[in-house]
Amino acid sequence: MSRRRGSDGALAFVLHTHMPYVEGFGTWPFGEEWLWEAIATSYVPLLDVLGRAPITLSLTPVLADQLEAPGAAERCLRFLRELRPESHRRDRERFRRAGQPGLAAEIERSAADYAAAAERLDALPHGLLGALREHVSWTSAATHAVLPLLASDAAIAVQVQTGVAAHRRRFGEWSGGFWLPECAHASWLDEPLGAAGVRSTCVELTGVFGLGDPRHLRPLATAGGPMLWAIDRAVMSLVWGERGYPAAAAYRDYHAMTRHHHRVWANDGAPYDRAAAAAQTAADAADFVARVRRRVSGGGVCVCALDTELLGHWWYEGVRWLAAVLDEAARQGLELTTLDAALERSDPAPAPPEAARVSSWGEGRDLRTWSAGPAAELAWSARRCELALLASAGPPPPRALRELLALQASDWGFLATRRLAGEYPVERARGHAVALARALAGEQLEPALRHLAPDLCGWLQ
Repeated sequence: MSRRRGSDGALAFVLHTHMPYVEGFGTWPFGEEWLWEAIATSYVPLLDVLGRAPITLSLTPVLADQLEAPGAAERCLRFLRELRPESHRRDRERFRRAGQPGLAAEIERSAADYAAAAERLDALPHGLLGALREHVSWTSAATHAVLPLLASDAAIAVQVQTGVAAHRRRFGEWSGGFWLPECAHASWLDEPLGAAGVRSTCVELTGVFGLGDPRHLRPLATAGGPMLWAIDRAVMSLVWGERGYPAAAAYRDYHAMTRHHHRVWANDGAPYDRAAAAAQTAADAADFVARVRRRVSGGGVCVCALDTELLGHWWYEGVRWLAAVLDEAARQGLELTTLDAALERSDPAPAPPEAARVSSWGEGRDLRTWSAGPAAELAWSARRCELALLASAGPPPPRALRELLALQASDWGFLATRRLAGEYPVERARGHAVALARALAGEQLEPALRHLAPDLCGWLQ
């Protein structure tokens, strides 16, 4: 970096904001409700934090497609103002009948959270996408495909170029920041990424450097491709590890739910105590900043990359923790930076040969999360469909290409591997494969993918 050798470095938060294409594909328990919950518990609360300090915010095109879709905001508001109040009411009455007024009161506070999110969302003059516009700086692949798993340069080009085109249309200026889905990188991606204008991206190199190695703190230059920022697993594990901050006893338990899927207990099994959780949040924010300061005491940039949905949705106190970290950083003298700003003053090192091998931030730091076990058939199905489009005479029908994009989403493999959504991911993948074959055969299909990839480009040109 531009600082003197031995001077303090900086922290770069990278918030990766993503949701698979669920618009029109189911409601409860899997489907559009995922998006409405993320809006209410993560995206809307985050608006109070963005802009307070430099943060690199990526927004996937497929999520923006859905936020931009006509009628999406209205359906979200109906969910927040009709379905959620009724489900809260039923749980509240059950706790009252059971003589548990403390849990009933926590249900009321939970209901108030959703009501406040609805009011904030409804008051945004240009909708949620408009409110995020001034903060979004990085884009991603069109539908969050694991790019090293794609079978052809043509498919990689569609994912990357469509993602870039979507960002430029929606947000105007783009400095070249590109979130690689699942941090899945391979050396053969560098050329098409560079050709699309990508200047920097994040990769997982813990398996190359080792946990906590200082080489994570310096960007790596590739031959003709983007600059690689190694995410700092040693720091990220403070949040994302099994014993990370969200596991503290005082925080709200994500997994213990009421009959109507609300959360009123702490991790220690006791009724949730908001004052105790607030105290824990402050302590964890102070601890985080102190640890990062020690990490960058010799200079460099610590890249802490998190799924945005972790903050608020998965970890109820997460948005408040982030706000407290920003306050603590100012108090303790820790510099915050975006990766775009850091790139302009960077002193990169050459990427080592080992950085060329396939890597990701998934299990084993390879591609097994999306290509092995329960996900294997989904990966093979996507490749077969891709090759079928390549073998077709002339440019493929846009509908067939959109079905391929939907099929390539990394979410289906992840959900299948983790067994988080029953048969939903397998059914979604099979449905897109069948629809693709029918579109290739010339059938006129109903517009199920109503708003996916309106900026489609690459293959058709």
